[in-house]
Amino acid sequence: MATDSTLRFSAQTDEVTSLLRIVNLVRTGEATTRPEIGDATGLGRGVVTQRIERATALGYLVDSDFGPSSGGRAPRTLRFQAERGRLVICAIGALHIHVGLTELDGDVTAQAHRDWDISRGPDETIGVALAMVDELLAEHPGAPIWGVGVGLPGPVDFASGRPVAPPIMPGWNNVDVRGRIHAHLGAPTWVDNDVNLLTYGERARRHAVDGDLIYCKVGSGIGAGLLSGGRVHRGANGAAGDIGHVPVLGAETRCRCGKVGCLEAVASGWALVRDVNAAIAAGEETSLAEVDPLTPEQISLAAERGDGLAWKLSQTSARVVGDAIATLVNMFNPSVIVIGGAVAGVAGETYLAEVRQRVYERSLPLATRDLRIEQSLNDVREPIRGGAELLRERLFDASFARWFADGRPTIEAIFPEG
Repeated sequence: MATDSTLRFSAQTDEVTSLLRIVNLVRTGEATTRPEIGDATGLGRGVVTQRIERATALGYLVDSDFGPSSGGRAPRTLRFQAERGRLVICAIGALHIHVGLTELDGDVTAQAHRDWDISRGPDETIGVALAMVDELLAEHPGAPIWGVGVGLPGPVDFASGRPVAPPIMPGWNNVDVRGRIHAHLGAPTWVDNDVNLLTYGERARRHAVDGDLIYCKVGSGIGAGLLSGGRVHRGANGAAGDIGHVPVLGAETRCRCGKVGCLEAVASGWALVRDVNAAIAAGEETSLAEVDPLTPEQISLAAERGDGLAWKLSQTSARVVGDAIATLVNMFNPSVIVIGGAVAGVAGETYLAEVRQRVYERSLPLATRDLRIEQSLNDVREPIRGGAELLRERLFDASFARWFADGRPTIEAIFPEG
């Protein structure tokens, strides 16, 4: 038989659960009027009213415009107060840093970008990224920071927020990136692989709440983000999707990770730069001979303009990337593949067509029957939007119950272990 204390605890738990659900229904737009909330939750009118009053008192919801009438008095809609807090995103790539601010609904309000070589190490890189954030916050004062999302171009232990033996990030192994951000900005911080941020962005753009998708980034390095049932799949330790270091049959080139024959050593942006420079040194004619410094984007642009060397190397990259993606298609059976990054994104349809051909040639017919292979938007705001989507998931889906009563998230509530 249940005791009085057990019943009180059960009732409190039910109240909290329904309250959180109502806030999230309004936040996502799934239900924005009291009758819609009642239909979605199965709660009675009086209980819905009590929960909404509580959510309003805590500052999460506010009355908005009147909705369409179904014959009687038009119902008033509710709105989630997205302006109460802000999200900060630091998307750190191999050769750039991109920072941005969004409201709680993911709307980008400010951003900044600069070229940067991540091999300069964690102290300089994190310092520069935080200085860029400080400058944005000074230029755009407003609501407090509710969360910070950081993307890094290497394997990340998502639970601890620390990179693990990243091949192109010397000195970064096991660095407490999350702790550095916590200390400076004083807001809950999550650190993830940079391709996962792009995958989150595609999920938001496509409203793929139950989607299965692969985002393959072909830039200075190569990586993939896996969306399974609407959730980003990181694997047991956060290494899922790291296809840049799968072996390419017959390849003998040494990779930056120290192994031989990796996909990155054959098809990535840095591999293309290496091969163009070697061809120029050997006397091969190319319009790229006058370009200094040479970048993956310039090689892709030259391929689109018809430069013979750039086109040949770009097609080789697309072919072996397509082979690697075909393996993922056979294992993962996604509905959509998105190709992005400095190499694939700039090269456009020529690169995409070769990838598409290889995937269809080497994948099972059932796995490709309904498969779409598309190019990313190649929008500089993609990682900012994706980072905001990551933060919205962690704040409102994963940890909301820990801090909602305080009215805003805190480091202590979300990361009690420190």
